[in-house]
Amino acid sequence: MDIKYYFGLAVREYRLKRNLTQEDLAELADLSRTYISDVERGAKNISLISINRICKALRIKMSDLCAMMEKLQR
Repeated sequence: MDIKYYFGLAVREYRLKRNLTQEDLAELADLSRTYISDVERGAKNISLISINRICKALRIKMSDLCAMMEKLQR
């Protein structure tokens, strides 16, 4: 599987842990809901700026997101 796929799964995992909808996360991260949907499906090659926005919105460190990606790849 593609790294974008696992990134999307990790974002989705943290979003659901926070009981947020895609729309909630999009609003908190100042991104569109469609963009969040594309990220979660692995359809976007996301920038560091967007990663930072999503992590801040989820109240996690980027390293937490990377650790979750590694966990999901196993």
